[in-house]
Amino acid sequence: MTMDRLLFGDNQFFGVNHMSEEKARAQLMRFQDMKAVIEVLDVAYDEGVRTFMCTTHDRIGEVCDHVRANPKRYEDFVFYPCMPYAHKYANAMADDGMLGAIKRFLPDGGLLDAAMRGGMSLARKDVEGIATLLIDAEMKMFRGLKTPVIFLQNVLVDFLLGLGFKDAFRIFADHVRAKYGAEPGFITMNLPKLLDVLEEVGIDNPIVCSNINKIGFRMCGGVEAYERAMRERRFRPIAMSVFASGAIPASEALEWVCRQPNLESIVFGASSRGNIRNTRDLVNKLWPAREPAPEPATAVVG
Repeated sequence: MTMDRLLFGDNQFFGVNHMSEEKARAQLMRFQDMKAVIEVLDVAYDEGVRTFMCTTHDRIGEVCDHVRANPKRYEDFVFYPCMPYAHKYANAMADDGMLGAIKRFLPDGGLLDAAMRGGMSLARKDVEGIATLLIDAEMKMFRGLKTPVIFLQNVLVDFLLGLGFKDAFRIFADHVRAKYGAEPGFITMNLPKLLDVLEEVGIDNPIVCSNINKIGFRMCGGVEAYERAMRERRFRPIAMSVFASGAIPASEALEWVCRQPNLESIVFGASSRGNIRNTRDLVNKLWPAREPAPEPATAVVG
């Protein structure tokens, strides 16, 4: 499948800014109202940025409801879910306890089956069964929507890398392909290490999203290792944090990243029409258009 060159991220909606706590607080206050979130998504959509790469934060469920309720308006809207949203699980455990948290996240369809699958998995220490149960729980909010790529978040990817639990990546990849007809994606702060592990477990030409920017901001291993990987390794890179949270001027940041070999997509966050349009126009100018490839039918979550 061919991904859009520009993907719209959701950090700004949840007060995430790695360089400025003041800006993060201001964004968090602004986007407490879901109408403000929808307004920005509408701007991005109308400017031609139609893939939303988002966490599975509870409030994204409201976005999903809005898109489902307006199918003609969002005919070309695509979600790239990124899971798990770790704070959601921590908060549920604190509020409802372990059993309450499990009940909250069980899929609606086949509640008993899901509960039994989880229970049997725990009894047999069957990690695969527990993992697929949690993936299904995270995907509940996207039912009926287009989700051609499903990502494993860096908080878990890099934790699994540290543990050396390599089979987890294969479990995730196999399940999202089999159940959702989607491509598995992986987000990481350690691109070179992750590529080694994905190759080892037989995940060919993976979609990998990582920080890729001119100054090496949050790039474990350094800029040269990432540049070498993009030249020499077989994978589909998505660049995030290309502006290094505002440390690099937009034109300079995009000029550098658009020169990188085999770049597939750039994910960015913005909260104004001007910034969205400026990013789109710069990318169109700096990144020559690619020939479109034939695509299979777009995956829809059932």
